Parts: sequence; C-alpha cells; structure tokens
Amino acid sequence: MIDSRRNKTNKQYIMPIRYCLILLLWILFLVVPAYGEDMRAASKKARADYKAALAEARKAKKQILKDRASLEKEIARMEADVKKLNSDIEVMQDEFKELRGKEIKLSHQQSDDEMGMRELSGTVRVVARDLETVLRQSQFTSRLPERLDLLKPILNKDRFPGIDDFKTISDLLFQEMAFSGEVVVGTGSFVDRSGMEQAADILTIGKFTAAYTTGNETGFLSYSEASHRFFALSALPSWSIRRNLKKYMQGETGDVSLDFSGGAALRQITHKSTLIDQIENGGPIVWPILAIGFCALLIVIDRAFFLKAVHANTDRVMGKVNQLALEGKWKECDDIVKDKKGRPVYNVLKTGLGARGEERETQESILQEAILKELPRLERFLPTLNIMGAIAPLLGLLGTVTGMISTFHVITLYGTGDPRMMSGGISEALVTTMLGLAVAIPIMLMHTFLSRRVDHIIGDMEEKAVALTNIIHREITFIE
Repeated sequence: MIDSRRNKTNKQYIMPIRYCLILLLWILFLVVPAYGEDMRAASKKARADYKAALAEARKAKKQILKDRASLEKEIARMEADVKKLNSDIEVMQDEFKELRGKEIKLSHQQSDDEMGMRELSGTVRVVARDLETVLRQSQFTSRLPERLDLLKPILNKDRFPGIDDFKTISDLLFQEMAFSGEVVVGTGSFVDRSGMEQAADILTIGKFTAAYTTGNETGFLSYSEASHRFFALSALPSWSIRRNLKKYMQGETGDVSLDFSGGAALRQITHKSTLIDQIENGGPIVWPILAIGFCALLIVIDRAFFLKAVHANTDRVMGKVNQLALEGKWKECDDIVKDKKGRPVYNVLKTGLGARGEERETQESILQEAILKELPRLERFLPTLNIMGAIAPLLGLLGTVTGMISTFHVITLYGTGDPRMMSGGISEALVTTMLGLAVAIPIMLMHTFLSRRVDHIIGDMEEKAVALTNIIHREITFIE
C-alpha cells in the first residue's frame, strides 16, 4: 500500500519534466525554420533556454524530492495513526461488546424487576380483593362501613401500591382478627321480622353469631353483605335457646349457643320442612304409599283387638271348660258353648264336647280339624298386610325412578348450571323412598307380631284341646 502511494507520487513529479523537454524540442523545431539565418543566435538562446529549463527542472525535481520526503514522512505518520486508530477501534469494539453485554444484562434485569413489581402489585391487589370479600361478609362492617373505602385506592389498577397501602391492609387484617375474638353487647339497629327497622340490644360473638333482644322478643340475626345491615331471622329459635340468649346478654350465664358455620346452621331454623311439606314434595307416588299405610293401620288395629279378645277367651273359657269336665259337669260345659257362635274358642270346644263319645284318635282328629277350620279367621288380613309391606318400598323405589327421570329431563333441557332446578326431582326421589320405607318397616314388624300372636293362640288352643281329650278319656275309663 505504501509503495503504490510512492510510485504514484513519483509519477506526479516526473510528468512535468517530460512536458518541459517536449516543449523545448518544439520550440527548437519551430525556431530553426523561421530564423535559419540566425542559427547561432537561436542556438545560443535555445541552449540558454535549455539550461534554464534544466535548472528549473532540477529545482522542480529538488522540490519534488523534498515534497516526496515530506509526503513519505506524512504517510508514515498517517500509517502510524491508522495503526493506532485500528488498535483503538479494536479496543473500542471490545468495549462496545462488553457494554452491549452489560446493556443486555441490565435490560433483562430491568424486565425481571418490572415483572417482579407487576407480580408484587398483582399480589397486593389479590390480597386486597380477598380482604374486601372478607370485610363485606363480616358482620363488623355494619359498625364500620368506612373500612371498605380504604381499600378502593389499592384496588385501582392504574395506581402502584406503596408502603402506606401495605400498612392499611395489615391494619385491617389485624383489626378483623381482633374483632373476631370479641364478645360485644351494645345498642344497635336491625330490620325485624316484619321488615321494620328498630333499635335493640345486639350481641355479637366474634364473627360467628349475632343475636338481639327487644324485651319482648329474642332471636338470631343474619348479616347482609349487600346492605351491610342486620336482619332478624324469619323464624324464632326454640324457647330454651331464646331463654339462654337473654340470660347471657344479661350476664346471668356464661354459656351461649353458637353457630360456627357462619349462619348456615341458623338458616336451617327458617327452612325446616314439616311432614306435610315433604309429602307435597314427594309427587303423585306418595298418595298410594300413604293409602297403603292407612289401610295397614286399620288392619293392624282390627287384628290386634280381635286377637287380644281371642287370646283372652282361649285362656279363660277353655280353662273353665276343662275344669268342669274334670268335675264331670258336662251339662254346664254344654251350656257355656251352646249359644256362643262365631268365636274360634267356642267353636273348637263345641266340636270337642260333641265328639266326647268317640275314640281318642278320632276325637283328636276332630279337634285338630276344628282348630284348622278356625285358622283362616285368625289369620284374616295377615297375608294382605304382608303384601302391603312388600309393595310400599317398591312404590318408594318407583317414586325414586320417576324423580330421577324428572331430574335428568331438567338436566337435558337446562344443564347443571342451577342446582335448584334439579332439586324438585331429587326431592321427589328421596321423599318417596323415605315414605315407602317408613310405611313398610312398621307393617312388616306388625305382621310379624300378629303372626306370632296367631301361632301363640293356636298353640294354646291345641294345648287345651289335648287337655280336654285327656279329661274326657280319663272320665270314660273311670266309668268303665
């Protein structure tokens, strides 16, 4: 690169010398024909001009060489500067790369910091939102409704939370914790069961229970987070609970009823369903079940009184007849059973006394036949009762199936978004099953009881019949 620059410089200085020599030759060529006669003079002048041109050329060459040295020196200096600049460029490129790396690192750090700040801001707002929900549901907000206003600036998305906001959240949390452990009795207002607002002594036990007493009425309160007010439950608790609340608020006792479920248990007071309500929710299958239960009740009452009378007559009448037969008073025995028709005991005794002249085996067969003849009267309606006991749970199962069909039909039409729309079919299914079992279980128990009663009566009749046979044949043997 340096040699090319030097050759270029030499060419720049040699070219003027050539032009000067050519110019001199042209001068000589033109002067000789014009001034042939004065060749000597022209030759001298030409020689002189030539010398002058040579001197000028030497001077120009000297100046050129001087300029060349100066230029070479300047070129060397510039080359040194270029090397230095190249070195500086390399150093600066290294510094640029290092700075670029630092810039990327700082950019990532800035992004991480911004992400962290956004997460922090979001976390604070989430906590503030949860705290707002807690405060809205807290019954203490009825006394301090301004607590919700303190959270509004923190929930603003265009505002970055600061230390004061953190302090506000922590203060509200600790305040709610402190209130949750307090038992306070004071004067306040609430909406009574008639919808009118009135003042009364209000008891708050932590965040669990609130109650009121107006002197004439004592009951529990429910808190409405929409209006931040207390409302009296539409139904009063039992007398014992009301008495306990009143005594506690007057400081006469240290025990009080609490609702740890946050009002869910107290709301059951107003949602207690009676038997009539359950029957109405059971659907059409309930009525056949109730009809079966009613008919079964009539049958049980009829059979119970009938079998009780039969059992009493069995012990008394057969015992008396056997005693008279043992004494040989057959006429008195006939008089006892003579006009008594339609009763199993008298029918058996009448048949046995009428066959006292027969042989023992024949008499036993006649008595056994008489007892078997009375068995259908003793077991009357018991098979029907047994069938009713089997049908009642089947009807309950049928109601369960129809109720579930209704539920799935509602799900098909409206989906499962609102559980209350499915409650009708589920209620029908459960109520019919409950009533079916509630009717069937007593029926089966009474059927078993009455069947055992019949077996016991028949056993007594067979025992007394055998005793009568023994007495009759003992008397015949004695006479013989």
